[in-house]
Amino acid sequence: MNHKSPYHNICGREADLWRPELASFQVQSTGREAGYALVALLAVMTILALFAAAAAPSIRQQSQREREKEAIFRGEQIAHAIRSYYIYRRSVMGIAGDQALPNSMDQLLEGVPIPGAAKKRQILRASAARDPLSFDGEWALVAPRSQKLISFQESVMLYAGNFAPTPRNPQIAELQRFSVPQIVNVLGVERNTSSSSVDSGLGESSGPFVGVFSRSPDSAVLYYYGIEQHGDWIFTPLFQW
Repeated sequence: MNHKSPYHNICGREADLWRPELASFQVQSTGREAGYALVALLAVMTILALFAAAAAPSIRQQSQREREKEAIFRGEQIAHAIRSYYIYRRSVMGIAGDQALPNSMDQLLEGVPIPGAAKKRQILRASAARDPLSFDGEWALVAPRSQKLISFQESVMLYAGNFAPTPRNPQIAELQRFSVPQIVNVLGVERNTSSSSVDSGLGESSGPFVGVFSRSPDSAVLYYYGIEQHGDWIFTPLFQW
């Protein structure tokens, strides 16, 4: 008797139900394909890891840049608040010098009285009272006539072309003359930068202050008045128009 291999007619073509040599080929082919897929996956993962490693410094730098922009924004708000506080006490209360300056950040947050009203005018937002660059978030206070303030004055003069900008408001201009010496020339003069670095002996949490600076010891991505250290950025109304 002539026996034929069983078959099915699938989509108009004959297909053997069982062919051992074909099954063995399919197993080998599937194994090779799985191996190729694994190698390709490892290659893709390696490339992605290299891209991530290359992009990490740029991401960190961009993150620091954004924090520095926020620090400058908040610091300028504090400088404006000091200006408003001093002008009120100088013009309305007739107080000048150290006694017209704030002694703590809380005094700026409290605001200044509105003539004829029971409430006070807000001059500083609570968020601005926090330093986004330092670990503890506390601004360091800068006293008038301090060496750190004088060093900042010299940096501003170098940046501005060898002159210190004079505030337009006469009361703040008076405060400038009271707080820093009148320096005529800083070009070719050896500067004292020893007090410009951040350390535990600089910056108080209370006392008459005319500006603030960050306690961060890091180098900056951005430059503020040409200054490249966070701790040397001083935010004060003394050199603002």
